[in-house]
Amino acid sequence: MNLQITPEIEIIEETETELEPLYRVIIHNDIVTPMDFVVHVLKTIFFLSNPKAAEIMLTAHIYCNAYVQTVSKSEAENRINKSHFAAAAEEYPLHFSMEPE
Repeated sequence: MNLQITPEIEIIEETETELEPLYRVIIHNDIVTPMDFVVHVLKTIFFLSNPKAAEIMLTAHIYCNAYVQTVSKSEAENRINKSHFAAAAEEYPLHFSMEPE
């Protein structure tokens, strides 16, 4: 007697999931926050390389603001809030904003 058991196959249909809108994060220059602190925040909270963080910091310093990165709305809010918290802990007025992509 030869019994064969066939596995049950479940068909999963892909559903379209709505992606979260993307937002551009902008850093704003101030005359109080030390440049090395700005680079540190860009590296640790925005996960940028040292050269890229320094480039963004200098761009903001020269032009009063600079583009940091584009991420989902919730991620932009999260990273901006962490940055503002870190700056406030050191009593720096470092400021970021976000705008729709």
